[in-house]
Amino acid sequence: MKKLLVFTLAFAFGAVVSGGLNAQQAAKPAAKRNNSNSDINISSDTFLADLNGKTGTWQGNVVVVQGDMKLRANSVRVTTVKGDPEKVIATGNVVVDSPTVGTLTGENGVYAVGPKTVTMNGNVVLKKGKDVMRGSQLTANLVTGQATLGGAKAAGTSGRVQAVFHPGGGNTQ
Repeated sequence: MKKLLVFTLAFAFGAVVSGGLNAQQAAKPAAKRNNSNSDINISSDTFLADLNGKTGTWQGNVVVVQGDMKLRANSVRVTTVKGDPEKVIATGNVVVDSPTVGTLTGENGVYAVGPKTVTMNGNVVLKKGKDVMRGSQLTANLVTGQATLGGAKAAGTSGRVQAVFHPGGGNTQ
């Protein structure tokens, strides 16, 4: 089961496209760095293991914490293939907090373990201090470090990606 848990927060890492330690993180003591070797703490109202379906699902007020990263969602499900994590699926009011990257929100997110890709859908917002980016879907490739934020035309929206940046300290928290 520990293998399942190790990848639960990988979704959070991918969603904010941190991809590795940046200069700010490198300056932190090793105990505070957010990496895949840090303990993972998961709390929720319920947990369901489906041995036939090879899934584990945490439901209701799910909070996943690893290092200084936190993922909150209504539900987090991990699917496996041959005992190894295949996908981590967070649904319902997904929020990923990282002091170095900011806060990422959306309705749903999927981390595909093999290709190391993250997709976040539904009113995606990335905030760092006063800086804000908005779109309908974020797709990130953790191998290449490339991410795409797209807009989708919905009733009453422009269908465009929006961003507001505040030069000169706008991204202090």
